[in-house]
Amino acid sequence: MVELNHTTNWEKNSNELLNYLNSGTLIPQPKVINFYIPSFIPLKTKYYKTIPNLFQTYSITGKQCMLKCKHCEGKILGSMQPTITPKSLYQAAYTLKKEGGIGCLISGGCQIDGSIPLAQFLPTIARIKNELDLEVFVHTGIINLETAKKLKKAKIDLALIDVIGSENTLGKLDNKLKLIDYKNSLKALQKAGVKFVPHIIVGLNNGKLEGEFNSLRIISSTKPSAIVIIAFIPIKGTNMENFQTSDPKDIAKVLVATRLTFPKTGIALGCMRQKGKERKTIEFYALKAGVDAIAFPSEEIISYAKSQDYKIVFHYSCCAQIYSEFL
Repeated sequence: MVELNHTTNWEKNSNELLNYLNSGTLIPQPKVINFYIPSFIPLKTKYYKTIPNLFQTYSITGKQCMLKCKHCEGKILGSMQPTITPKSLYQAAYTLKKEGGIGCLISGGCQIDGSIPLAQFLPTIARIKNELDLEVFVHTGIINLETAKKLKKAKIDLALIDVIGSENTLGKLDNKLKLIDYKNSLKALQKAGVKFVPHIIVGLNNGKLEGEFNSLRIISSTKPSAIVIIAFIPIKGTNMENFQTSDPKDIAKVLVATRLTFPKTGIALGCMRQKGKERKTIEFYALKAGVDAIAFPSEEIISYAKSQDYKIVFHYSCCAQIYSEFL
């Protein structure tokens, strides 16, 4: 278990936090930053453009989600390619490979217990790995040991799982899950020998910090392959569409705490975060907090990294891929 002893950094006021970030204490040596640009958001900047059909996301439930947490209500699934039968999942993966693709994220809506209905798709996932040699990430949701062992047998490359650290926040999301569900899921993945990357969502409590540090405590009882930090963004049409987003400085606190708690683990700033000026500010904080990866970086952060003599590496897959740099 990683020892958590960085609460003083977590509790820094804004000026102390900024001074700490600007001190360079957390800057990695050598200075390397990995930028991830998967296919699922079309983007073009002066430094890069996304490559279609290279790394795709699939939903095995289409747009359907039984859990319907108030911050999402299944709407994120609408951005994924629906593959609601094992046959359609294999065909999508086959087409992806034929067009030069390198990998995919298999996701879907949750059942009432927080799990994703993977059972009927497991043989197909194994077939994709065996026949197509694609990199396969699976968003598991809440998972038991039996299913985790089957994912290991299917030879998936990585399991992704969100970790929420506040019972109060879980109650507000109205999803009936408990902290123990997340703890047991992480332990199941670890016991099964599946590489896993927990995601911490900052600001689910109307933009305020509540439970994010406890998420780190939960994660620290295991050995994650990497950690991804993302931030709540209101989604139109959900119960939380008018909620506030987090102050970038609060996101920076989570990034700093994560870096200090896991100094030798890959850490990524994920794709889900605010847009516009705040998005760029978060990126600068992330770089100074010593993250190893940033998804869909702005031109400004790339220019800054170049000016600071970082070695810059572009990847065209999901940012959770940063785990492979720490094997």
